[in-house]
Order: sequence, then structure tokens, then C-alpha cells
Amino acid sequence: MKQRINLLIAFSVVALIVLSTVQCYLVKTTYDYKVAQFHTEIKNEIAKISNNYSDIDSVLVAKKEALYKQLSENYLQGKNNKADVKTYILENEYNDVLTQKIQRKFKRDLPNLKIDFAIVLNKFILYQSAKKADTIFSEKPFIQNKLYGNLASLNHAFLVRSYVGTSSGTFENKNYKLLTEDSMYVSVIDWEMIILGRMTFVLILSLLSILTLITLFVIAIKALIKQKKVNDIKTDFINNITHELKTPLTTLGISTKILERKDIRDNDENFNAIVNTISRQNNRLQSLIDQVMANSLAENGIELQKEKIETEDFLLTIVNDFKITYPAINIKTHFKTQKTHLILDKFYLTTALLNVLENAVKYGSNTITIKTNLIQNQFSISVEDDGIGIEKNKQSLLFEKFYRVEQGNLHNTKGLGLGLYYVDQIIKAHQGSVSVVSDLGKGTQFTILLKV
Repeated sequence: MKQRINLLIAFSVVALIVLSTVQCYLVKTTYDYKVAQFHTEIKNEIAKISNNYSDIDSVLVAKKEALYKQLSENYLQGKNNKADVKTYILENEYNDVLTQKIQRKFKRDLPNLKIDFAIVLNKFILYQSAKKADTIFSEKPFIQNKLYGNLASLNHAFLVRSYVGTSSGTFENKNYKLLTEDSMYVSVIDWEMIILGRMTFVLILSLLSILTLITLFVIAIKALIKQKKVNDIKTDFINNITHELKTPLTTLGISTKILERKDIRDNDENFNAIVNTISRQNNRLQSLIDQVMANSLAENGIELQKEKIETEDFLLTIVNDFKITYPAINIKTHFKTQKTHLILDKFYLTTALLNVLENAVKYGSNTITIKTNLIQNQFSISVEDDGIGIEKNKQSLLFEKFYRVEQGNLHNTKGLGLGLYYVDQIIKAHQGSVSVVSDLGKGTQFTILLKV
């Protein structure tokens, strides 16, 4: 059963992980689609604004083309080398002016977007009819080759368009052509937030789906574990019910055998004592069965039927019945009180005291001492044994439901772990308290305090 539950939990975890992974993949695919769609929109919008620079400032464009022509001719004359040409192009006087004009156009035509951009020069190549093409430079897009714009890096920018420009001229009666290529990269500030905003519904739906799956998984696992625990409790209870009821049954069996002796039958006092014991144990057995059915786990609470009793005589009756069941155990009584009357439930208190006494026998006691005393207007019942004792770190757990003291890694005694829990519930129902003091190997002392 445990193995099947573990396998079921393992398969459920795997299924949850697979479903979550699929959900995350779908969200990632949607995100990538939204990003591509957003980039296309930006490209289309910017394409409407400018295909080249002439519609932004034709004067500056003309000056730029004049600069390019001058630099080309200087290079052909040998006045500038390739490095000089590149430096003059990248550091020309029109950079800041054209950057500002393009930026203002973006703000005017795309007011809902905060755009930063960079236009980088990729190629500057001279062609002469009689010579091989002379490449001043031809590089991949680098931010170092920025002509205009304020972008500091191309890492998070995307390409919106490339512009190829051609011009021609004549130098020393020889024709030449100039080929230039520049690319515009833009970065929309907080574009990730824009994409996420467009995906709000998808994200919320995905998150709710995953949370629903996790919640259902947790609920199912909890229900499964709870059901398993209930089944284990029922199984243990069925397996140990004989042990839990053995005290009255054993007492009845021994008492019946005693009645078979002629000397007991001939002695009216002994005969009546045994008959009274049988009657008490029979009543107790019936009540115990009823209580096991109704309140064995104390889930329905304890309803006391209190009556006024003389406590010392009541304790002696319990001791005498216990001696019949466990004749080999030495039971001592040391009562410092006399004729103390308390209002108690005899059945429940008998059950509590017998549970404490039987617990002492389970864990190796040969001698049990029962003492009574009055402590600050409270009636104290102390049960001391010489058993194996209880470790300090386990004493606080003794009164918890289903807890059983282990010896090593084994439970060497039978039981459900309900006895001392039941004792605690009974004493609390009487508005009293129960405590334990023990040293490993030196025995245990349980003290019950009841209101006088």
C-alpha cells in the first residue's frame, strides 16, 4: 500500500512538472511571437517616418554627401589614409544636430513610445573603373561606428532598416563611385513591460492554471495521505483491540477459575469478593466496548457522569482488581490522605489509572507504588514504577495521540499509542493535570492532580 502511494505521488509529481513545463513553453512561445510582432510594428512605424534622412533635413544630408565626396577625393589624392577617412566620418560636425532632429521626429510621430536609436556605418567603399574596389572599411555593425543617436550598446536593440547610398564623381578625368551602407537600430525603453502588458491575460490565465494544478495536487496528496493514515489506524486498532481489552477479560478469566475452587465457594466473604470483581469487570468490559466504539480517539469529546466517591477506597478497588490480573507485580500503596471525597467519573478515572498501571507493566516494572497527598487544595495521585524509564527528549511527547515510546528502532510493546493520550484527555475533562518525571533506567513517576 505504501509503495503504491509513493509511486502514485511520484507519477503525480512528474505529471505536474510536465504540465507546468508545457504551460511555460506555451507562454514562452507566445512571448516570442509578441516580441516579433512588436518589432514588426516598430519597423513599420519607423519606415513611415523615414526611409533616409532627406525628409528630416535635406540641408544636412547634402552637407553629409559633400563631406563623403571630399573625403573620397582626398583619399584618392593620398591626402588621407583609411583611418583618417573613418575618423572624419564618425566625428563629423552634423552628428549631434541630426541626432536631435531624428529624436524629435520620433517623439512627435510616436508619442506613446520612448525610443532611443543609433545609426551605424557598415560600409564605405570606393570603386574606380580601372582599379579594384577600394574598401575604406566594411564591418559588422558596431556601436563604435555610430554616426547618429544616443544608444550606448546594440545588445538590446533591434534592426529596423538598412540604407544603401551611392554617389559618383570624377577625379583627374577618372570616374569613381562611392557605396555607403548604414543601419538604424532602435531600443524602445521598457519594451519588455509593453510586451508583458499585452500578455497580461495569457499570463494570468497560465498562472491560474498552474496554481489550480498545484492546489489540486496538494489537496489530492493530503487526502491520500490522510486516507492512508486512517486505514493504518483502523488496521492497527483491529490488530490490537484484543490487547486493549485484555485487562477485564483476563480478570474475568482468572476470577472464574478462582470460583472453581471449593475453598473459595465455601468462604462467603471471598466468594462475594470474587463475584463483585466479576460484576465490576463485566460492567467495565461493556462500558469499555461502548467507549471504544464512540470515543476511542476522543474525537467526540468526553462526557463525564460524575458522582461523589471516597477516593482512597476507590483507588484500593482499582489496585485489588489489578492485582488479580497481574499477580506477579508488587503493588504498594502509601496514602497520606484519608476519606477524601471527590466528585469524579468512576469509569473514566478507572480507565485512566489502569492505563497508567498497564503502561508501567509494559515497560518492565516489577514494583509499582501508588501514593496520595494533598498539595495546595489539590488531590495528588502518584504512580511510581521501577521500569526502564523514558528519555528526557521523549517525555514531552508521551501524551500526544498515537505516540509510542520506541526502544531503539523498534516498538517492542503492543498498543495504539492512545493510552496516555486518553489519560491526558480524561484528566483534563476533570479539570486536572497529569505530568511525568523519569530517568532512563531508573523508572517513571506519573502524577495526577485533581481539584478537591
